[in-house]
Amino acid sequence: MKKRFIFLAIALGALSSGQAQTNYAKEVEKWRSEREANLKKETGWLTVAGLSWLKEGINTVGAGEKFDVRLTDNFKQGKFGEIEFKEGKAVLKVERGVDAQIDGKSVSAPVELMSDEKGKPTEIRTGTQTFYLIKREERFGIRLKDSNSEARRNFKGLHWFPVDESYKITAQLEAFPEPKEIAVPNVLGGNFKMKSPGVLKFSLKGKEYSLQPVDEGEGTLFIIFRDKSSESETYKSGRFLYAEKPVNGETVLDFNKAENPPCAFTPYATCPLPPPGNSIEMEIKAGEKRYGH
Repeated sequence: MKKRFIFLAIALGALSSGQAQTNYAKEVEKWRSEREANLKKETGWLTVAGLSWLKEGINTVGAGEKFDVRLTDNFKQGKFGEIEFKEGKAVLKVERGVDAQIDGKSVSAPVELMSDEKGKPTEIRTGTQTFYLIKREERFGIRLKDSNSEARRNFKGLHWFPVDESYKITAQLEAFPEPKEIAVPNVLGGNFKMKSPGVLKFSLKGKEYSLQPVDEGEGTLFIIFRDKSSESETYKSGRFLYAEKPVNGETVLDFNKAENPPCAFTPYATCPLPPPGNSIEMEIKAGEKRYGH
């Protein structure tokens, strides 16, 4: 009888463990479905169709190579208008007869464009296209989105490694006395200045590693990293990973949720790259694979 109870306990334990693994896999798959849905939505990264850096003075706006700020060919009226840019201030003047809106209201008089530097920028909409002012380091530019972009129309879906719970690990944050400003390289050839709360240390596949996160806001950690899989299977410049605010110095790193940066889907993004030291000398076969791979 005793042996029978022991066998039953072992069987129930195995069943419970298997159920937990199934629930975890379902949670990750749900997260991945939401990730793909966000990419495909009308304002997702697949709609980013242009980036034009502004020069001092008059910047013409329209569809075609002769314009400084280029809309896609889905805009059929030629010239859209002009942006006068002077000492960080951008003022848009729309051509007569052109349909342009801000928050659903028509634009007729000149309007100053607020950048994304400190919050939601002024968004100008015409047809399927939306554009707004961005600031990156000391440069100002116009980012263009088109809900009818070729990338969105031809999107074939994301590719992932199978869910593997061994890539979900606990990391310890060795916090700095105060958040430290670090230089994070970017695809523009410059550096973004970001705040880092410390260094994450963890064990993976029997080896010790460390990564330096930056603060994404409200304590959320943003990790930009590269690993050996980038040589053939994952995005070559590295991937992104987010982690919750550490509790008692600990947080969870789930590499099954490692994702490609926006630059994997559009050449018009201004992505950060892994800071020095954020390279892992092993293949992390978890998370999102190279787009189209």
